[in-house]
Formats: sequence, C-alpha cells, structure tokens
Amino acid sequence: MEHASEFTGDAVAGRLDDSDLLDNYSRAVTQAVERVSGSLVKIEVQSARRANRPGSEGSGSGFVFTPDGLILTNSHVVHQAAKLSLTFTDGSRSGAVLIGEDRDTDIAVLRTEHAVFSPATLGSSKRLKIGQIAIAVGNPFGFQFSVTAGVVSALGRSMRASSGRMMEEIIQTDAPLNPGNSGGPLLDSSGAVIGVNTATIMGAQGLSFAVGIDTAKYVAAQILQHGRVRRSSIGIAAQNVPIPRRLAYEYKLSMPTGVMATAVAPKGAAFVADLEEGDVIIGFATKPVGGIDDLHRLLTTERAGKPQNISVLRGTALRHFMIVPREREEDEVVS
Repeated sequence: MEHASEFTGDAVAGRLDDSDLLDNYSRAVTQAVERVSGSLVKIEVQSARRANRPGSEGSGSGFVFTPDGLILTNSHVVHQAAKLSLTFTDGSRSGAVLIGEDRDTDIAVLRTEHAVFSPATLGSSKRLKIGQIAIAVGNPFGFQFSVTAGVVSALGRSMRASSGRMMEEIIQTDAPLNPGNSGGPLLDSSGAVIGVNTATIMGAQGLSFAVGIDTAKYVAAQILQHGRVRRSSIGIAAQNVPIPRRLAYEYKLSMPTGVMATAVAPKGAAFVADLEEGDVIIGFATKPVGGIDDLHRLLTTERAGKPQNISVLRGTALRHFMIVPREREEDEVVS
C-alpha cells in the first residue's frame, strides 16, 4: 500500500507539472500577442480597375514597425494596388500609401498617417532555434486579428517568389496560416517579430513559411534609401541546362548543370565581355554556378561596377572572361 500511495503521488505531481507548463505556454502566447497588438493592421486592397467602385478585391495583414507609421507587409498583398485601407485592432481606420516593394523577397513597405503609440519590436531571425515557440497573427479569411501558435520547424528554407527568383533564409513553422494571414508578423515568445508570414503549401498541414525579419529589415532599409532593392545584372536571358558527362569529367566540374545564355542584351555587361548566345556559364566570381538561382545569389549589389571572373563552356571549350555587372533595372527580367 505504501508503494501504491507513492506511485499515486508521483502521478498527481506529474499532472501538476504538465498543468504548470500549459499555463506558462498560455502566458507566453497571450503576453506576446498583447505586446504586438497595437501595431497590427488589416489591409484591404482595391485595384486600379475598381478604384471608383466600393468594396475591396483582397485583404492581408501587416504591422507598424516605426513610430512615424511605417508598415511591413508582403509585396503580393499590395502589388498593383490603387487604394489601400487599414483597420487597427481598436477598430479605427486609415488610408495608406505604398512606399516601395521588392517582389524578389515578397516584402513591401507602406506608410500611414494614423497615430501609432506602440510599434512592433523587431527581433532577429539569425538567433532562432528549431523547436522554439512561433506565434502568427493576422486576418485569415477576413476574421480580424486571429492568433495561431506552433514551433519553428526548420530554418534556412528556400522558396520561389512571384518574380521567379528564389527567396533565401525562409522560416518554416507549423503555426497554421490561411489566406489573409499574409504580411502579418511571426512572433517569438517575448513578442518580438522574427518573420513576416508569407505562404503555405496548399493541401498540406503544418507547412507555413515566413520571410526572416533580418531579410525584411534589410529590404525595408533599401526601399527607404533607394526606393527599391538594388541588385546587379549581367544582361542575359538564361535557362538551366545539363553539362555532358565527358566535359564535366574533363574540366573537373563540381556541378552537372550550368546556365545557358539564350539571349544577350545589346550593350549589356555580357555583350561587352564578349559572351555569346549559347555560352553555358559554369562559374562566376570564383564560385561554381549550377543554375540560375546560383547566379542570382551571386549577383549582389556589391558586385555592380566591379570586374568579376566568369567561366563558360563555348561548345566543348572552357573559356574565361572578365565581366563588369551593372545595376539591375527595377523591371528588368534578364539576369
């Protein structure tokens, strides 16, 4: 009987410990949401073709991150919007203007004249750990200011942006997201913003994604300074192609694929460097290139105007050139 009593006591103690854990979890979530609630906005979007008609064509989420009314959201929420309307958690409404957007990272910056007394605190996505609490706040299906919670499932994911480029350093969580959550904040347990919710995989459960807040901060700074994110370009249209095994073996290439120039822009960087249509790029800036995404990743702002090594296969011959990337135009579709 003595042993049974001890066993029962241990079981009760275990249940109490679980209860304490649940209470701590609940407190962490509620306190995090309370901390950010004053900065949250629902964004209603009206496009140009309905600018003179009532009603919105879409909606999303966002959050104020500066005392003077700057707002972070997704580019795909506000792209080509003629009119933007905001609703705050206290029910007050305001207009907003688009300061700039970057479709390559799905980040946009808006401004509102609405008084904001508690902008969101921006944390860091570099120090995240798999398994830590992740809290998503947004307006799914028009249900204003809904909260879901889960954990950080993976870090350093990549996914395709609407522009066709790869977005890097994406955070994967299992906090449920739905249409309307896009652009809302992903929070840690302290209420600091660690990401901007951007996408789910349709038909999948527990697969939600957010742009890391460090990326969002960099993009916002570029937009505020230059009106857009500056990147470099070599002036080609391109496609991924396989490299014949014989050539890969002969030249000791580390990747079995390369980037073939399908067109060379007149007077562009590639044209000046004597690259030709049909050349297959296998290296750039002393780094191997196995695909268009590799090349995009290497075409940073810092390389614009600075000579870089580029290696290509021209037929069966390996050729090396010097090329000077140029700053990419805002709507340029070539690499």
